[in-house]
Amino acid sequence: MKTKDVKELHTKSKEELKKMLTEAKDALFSYQMDHQQMKLKNTRSLSMKRKDIARIASILRGKELSNA
Repeated sequence: MKTKDVKELHTKSKEELKKMLTEAKDALFSYQMDHQQMKLKNTRSLSMKRKDIARIASILRGKELSNA
C-alpha cells in the first residue's frame, strides 16, 4: 500500500474501513489457500496483505477511540 493510499484511508468513514477490512481478510484467506496448494506465484503478497490489514485495523481503531 502506497503512502498516498494510507493517507486516503484516514479520510474514509468507519463503515468503509470495516468493508475494506473484511475484503482484505477474505483476500488473505484466498492467498493462503493458493499458497498451500502451490498456486501462488508471488509469496510476498501474503505479508503485504497482512500489513494492509494491520494498517486498516489501526486506523479503524483510532477512529473508534477518537469518537468515544
